[in-house]
This record gives sequence, structure tokens and C-alpha cells, in this order.
Amino acid sequence: MAVSLSIKNVPEAVARGLKRRAARNRRSLQGELLSILEGAAEESRPLTIEEVWRRVKRRRFATPARSAAMIRADRDRGR
Repeated sequence: MAVSLSIKNVPEAVARGLKRRAARNRRSLQGELLSILEGAAEESRPLTIEEVWRRVKRRRFATPARSAAMIRADRDRGR
């Protein structure tokens, strides 16, 4: 069963930072907070290769081939 939690008296600067982080991760503030809490609640254990791969895909890191294409495009634009 899910549980509702509440945090009171959050400083404005912290709230703004969390909202920016949520936007960067394309999540609602609620989704971002849940993600942070899930990460904090995980047992400390080594990640499996599959877990690492899922995290990399979720963050949309560029592959070396994609990175080279991005650099080339920037150079072609005169940056």
C-alpha cells in the first residue's frame, strides 16, 4: 500500500532547485521527489550491468558516434 508523505517549511531556494531538476528530467515535481526517495531507499549493493544500462538509457547519454556527429554539426555551424 502506498503512503503519503509531507515535508513542511522547505526553503524557497530548495523548492526552486527541485523544480528545475524535475524539468531537466522531464518529470513532475512529485515524480522527481519520488525518484530521489527511491534512490535513497535502495539497499547499498553493486549495480548489475542491466541496471547500469537502464540508467544510462534513462539519462539519454550520447553514444560516442552520436557525440562525434554533434561536434561535427557544431563545427559546421561555425561554433
